[in-house]
Amino acid sequence: MLCSKNIIAIPPGMTIREQLEDRKMSQKEFALRMSMTEKHISQLINGKVELTHDVAVRLETVLGLPSSFWNKLEMLYRDQEIRAKQELELEQDGELARKFPYREIAALEWVPKTRKIEEKVKNLRKFFEVANLGVLDELCVPGIAFRTLGANLTSDYALAVWSQKARIVARKGASGPIDIRRLRNRVQNIRDLLVETPDYFYPKLKELLSECGVVLVFLPHIEGSFLHGASFVDGKHIVLGLTVRGKDADKFWFSLFHELYHIFEGHIYDMSGESEEKEFMADQFAADTLISPEEYQKFVVCNDMSKEAIVAFAQEVNTTPGIIVGRLQKEKKIPYNWHIELKRRYEIQNK
Repeated sequence: MLCSKNIIAIPPGMTIREQLEDRKMSQKEFALRMSMTEKHISQLINGKVELTHDVAVRLETVLGLPSSFWNKLEMLYRDQEIRAKQELELEQDGELARKFPYREIAALEWVPKTRKIEEKVKNLRKFFEVANLGVLDELCVPGIAFRTLGANLTSDYALAVWSQKARIVARKGASGPIDIRRLRNRVQNIRDLLVETPDYFYPKLKELLSECGVVLVFLPHIEGSFLHGASFVDGKHIVLGLTVRGKDADKFWFSLFHELYHIFEGHIYDMSGESEEKEFMADQFAADTLISPEEYQKFVVCNDMSKEAIVAFAQEVNTTPGIIVGRLQKEKKIPYNWHIELKRRYEIQNK
């Protein structure tokens, strides 16, 4: 017997038990009369096996009730069992649905707006392409590598939503076969785009990555996710997703090269997930790719953090002044309110 809040699924075996009790007949004798094993009769009475048409005909002979009666009981039980299971799953999924940032993603039109928890559950199931939300733990993106500013339970649910949306958007993009060696060889070509405007570098960047099997996706930041970017394998291509968090050029390019490092090192295939060491190495790669460590140290040692010095240094190393400013701010070599007029802000959307 299976019970949910509004449904009780009673197996036909309960009726069989009642009939045996009325006749003072043991299961052993009943099994003999049915020409079936005691084990099968026990499972039948407890609803663990299906009451087939063959069994229904035997029951008609042994217990005197028509086979149609038993067939209807079985059909009703299976129907109620499914409905009870669905209701229980809906209750369980309702608890999970409350943990997702539903209002925010509804505002982004990723899911329909609603206040009803049942509708939220159905919409999230459709969004995640699952029969129930409970399976999401087993469908976690293998080896997902992502750049965050922190990690907590809320960020896990926000990341799940964000990565699923990235997967959906990436399906619209075309890419060649995954070729990591070719991608490594494109790093300098990608870096050369630093000084260009988004209108120019976006299609170029997308093309460079696509040729190596990487689909570039831009998505809004999800509050509480602390997410800057994520990269993972999906089918025959790699998804490289970036948020427009902050929209500053230095954060954009830093996150891009950070994710590329995860791809180069195969972290996207690693089932153990992220680690502090991986994140540190990815950060270091991004920093060193954006600004040569040797050149950067020479500049810092001079201790001239004036606007003019930063602009001159940026031209010297073929980057933008804003990227230099962002690095100096992050390392607390200058206050966050210094030279902010040198920083670029991007408005980038998927095309």
